[in-house]
Amino acid sequence: TALKQETSQCAYAISRFTERVSFAVKRTADDWDEPAAPEGGGGFTDAAMISIHCLRIYLDTTYRMTIDLLKEMPQISREIGLETADLPHPSTLCLAFDRIEMAVCRTLLQQSADLHDTGPIGAIDATFFERSPASRSYCNKTKYEVQDLKATKLIDTETNVILNLHCTTTREGSDADICKQLARKHAGELQVLTADRGFDCTWLREYLREDLKIRPLIKHCINKPYDHAHNARIDDDLYHQRSNSESVFSSIKRSLGVALRARAWYREFRELALMCAVYNIKKAAQREIPLPSGD
Repeated sequence: TALKQETSQCAYAISRFTERVSFAVKRTADDWDEPAAPEGGGGFTDAAMISIHCLRIYLDTTYRMTIDLLKEMPQISREIGLETADLPHPSTLCLAFDRIEMAVCRTLLQQSADLHDTGPIGAIDATFFERSPASRSYCNKTKYEVQDLKATKLIDTETNVILNLHCTTTREGSDADICKQLARKHAGELQVLTADRGFDCTWLREYLREDLKIRPLIKHCINKPYDHAHNARIDDDLYHQRSNSESVFSSIKRSLGVALRARAWYREFRELALMCAVYNIKKAAQREIPLPSGD
């Protein structure tokens, strides 16, 4: 009886997640209203492929296992728009990942954040994700040298939802430049932005305050005695909300993994963007946030 109840709860959680994935994908993919399965020699729609990839990340399974699980869950497949007999081959699902553009992944991330009622305070921080280990011959052939991918996330401190993402495999560019890029896209939404000393930059504070009308709460590096005074004037209650970004990173790595499975850097960027969207949608499903009526 306990096993049946646990299985039922798991199936219900997957169903809630898939319902919200489909809702977000409808606002992301241009072909969501087309038949998901190939007709007359055509291919699967991007909407169907994106939905299955989100499920793969949510379930933390391989391509083959994801398709096998969907065959055992016909109601989930129908939510995506596919019958079990129409599900793609695992190799087709893998190849479809190259067709999904990064811009589409970013749009899906934005739509997943829109499922929540976000607040006026944001926090920005960076972390590193491991790139999956590859064979020595593969590394030599593709010059696969970088072992970590740097991810900078802008989150909403009220809901711990990821608002935006920046990815890079290089060390070029400063954290302040990345912060400027992410904050500019959310001007008018944010009133306060918190960040640690890694983003300490005078011109960034001026840009946030004067151009974007965002109050910067960024700790000063202690280079001169008056830097202590600058830090003392920062509102501790607001600034300490910055730690929420670390909690978000920790939650993603615990539930969705610390390593990226993709090999090519552009696939890793897309995978990480989808992971962030899955994280947002998963939180909406867990909180049972109702979908907007009429959609």
